[in-house]
Amino acid sequence: MSAYWIAVASAEHVRRGRTAGFMQVNHGKAAPLRRVKPGDGVVYYSPTTVLGDKDGLQAFTAIGIVREGEPYQGDMGAGFTPFRRDVAWAKAEEAPIKPLLDRLDFTVAKSNWGYQLRFGLFEIGDHDFRVIAEAMGAEMGATVN
Repeated sequence: MSAYWIAVASAEHVRRGRTAGFMQVNHGKAAPLRRVKPGDGVVYYSPTTVLGDKDGLQAFTAIGIVREGEPYQGDMGAGFTPFRRDVAWAKAEEAPIKPLLDRLDFTVAKSNWGYQLRFGLFEIGDHDFRVIAEAMGAEMGATVN
């Protein structure tokens, strides 16, 4: 893998993408997905279960490897055609972020650790990807789609 990413979306949206084998970020914008390349690792962080709720889920909810191909538009109806990338999602369990805060490079010793998450997609290092994968019990060779 050449790069690792954290994408942000509600768990409900992430589960929809896992089932169908794709990722989507920033309300379907293409530009962020063009930064992600085939072979890159991607982890989804979900602040909530349902968009707009305040349930405080704060968990990593999916992990996988970006498949070959370019971003493409999917049809969600009512004229909404968000950009997506195909992902081979790993078999993994959701994992809360709080127990990992002192082990992740992007959060350690940062009182405002959630700031980067506001961007919807940002690059992380190999160390953080591996820590998250371990916490999720990810089987990176076994995909769900």
